[in-house]
Amino acid sequence: MTDVLAPQSRSVTTPIPGPRSQELLARKAKVVPQGVPNQLPVFIAEAHDAIITDVDGNRFIDLGCGIGVTTVGHTNDAVVAAVQEQVARLTHSLFGTTPYESYVRVAELLAELTPGDFEKRSFFVNSGSEAVENGVKIARRFTRRRAVAVLEHGYHGRTNLTMTMNFKPAPYASGMGPLASDIFHAPGSYPLRDGLDGAAAAKRTIWYLEKHVGVEDLACLVVEPIQGEGGFIVPADGYLPAMQEWCTANGVVMIADEVQSGVCRTGRTFASEHFGWVPDLVLSAKGIAGGLPLAGVTGRADIMDAVHTGGIGGTFGGNPVSCAAAVAVLEQVASSDLNGKAQRIETVLRPLLEELAAKHDVIAEVRGHGAMLAIELVDPATGDPVPTAPISRAAGEQGVLVLTAGTDYNVLRFLPSLAITDEQLRDAVGVIDEAFAAL
Repeated sequence: MTDVLAPQSRSVTTPIPGPRSQELLARKAKVVPQGVPNQLPVFIAEAHDAIITDVDGNRFIDLGCGIGVTTVGHTNDAVVAAVQEQVARLTHSLFGTTPYESYVRVAELLAELTPGDFEKRSFFVNSGSEAVENGVKIARRFTRRRAVAVLEHGYHGRTNLTMTMNFKPAPYASGMGPLASDIFHAPGSYPLRDGLDGAAAAKRTIWYLEKHVGVEDLACLVVEPIQGEGGFIVPADGYLPAMQEWCTANGVVMIADEVQSGVCRTGRTFASEHFGWVPDLVLSAKGIAGGLPLAGVTGRADIMDAVHTGGIGGTFGGNPVSCAAAVAVLEQVASSDLNGKAQRIETVLRPLLEELAAKHDVIAEVRGHGAMLAIELVDPATGDPVPTAPISRAAGEQGVLVLTAGTDYNVLRFLPSLAITDEQLRDAVGVIDEAFAAL
């Protein structure tokens, strides 16, 4: 934590962007490719808990957390202390050549915290995309099959394989082919749009996999328990366990992509738990290390041990500084009751969003769990999606950072840190309410 914290409240004192941010945006344009975007056109100087402060002194309530990364809060005291101690002792030693204890400790904690009481193994990489790639590699090695199935509206990353796994190519894969082969997009469960219960949605998915892919060729089914970029889509009850039952019966590895939904984001340590789903493999990243780059692949020992020595790993994967941060985060699951904090946020934020929906008929649904909630906008007269970018932009100009999502860009997603206060939540939703009224 910094010695002198900015006040933990919203305050906008300059136009957005302010003069210093405008200078930096001009510098950015000269040296950074245009393909790297910015949603809020300000440069951040510091942050703590749920408040980020830009270089012009404007303070924003952060409802995005770097897309779900700083779940425990910006500059969390325990994370900062662990990183400071570790960086002075050991900054790098490739675990595959000369191992260190913190890597093992993170693996032990994930074995305890991920769903399932079977023996597990974990290894670590740098990003969610890498975790997905390695999960697929392991499943293919274990099953000796080639095909990979994902669900419509899913998002899994920006590498060649994962951008192929994404449901929509724009903007992640447009003009960047050829794409990876043997990737199949199956219909999933989207209750607002398909009206199906879990059993019916699973039956539809299974039909597609059996008829269009072929069980004998299918290595894995990769599923976000709550879809992230797709718009925080929550599947119907019973859907995920039914798919796991089918996968197990047919020798298919079912993988939970919990990159965005994991590590206490939803009021359960992993979102799979909301649905009674025990996956074969669990992929974690984002919130696992309090802002430092780390991602993990955790799964059944027999599946994970199917890979030959040297078949998985990487130079920076499981860096000791990142592992120290992850230990500090994961040990807070129980000691700081992180799930209780996420549940507290839902008890405050969901009613506020439902009040918003009652006032603005363009809001078709409030959905999600814990500190992972969303609203979807639909024109009540036509049923057409209504873009959320104007709302996000207007809120940003008044000091609230809120992210957009959805295949049709018509979802506002709320990913506040678990350190956000009730007062900050009410203030933020008040600003968003004003944005709806104005636009």
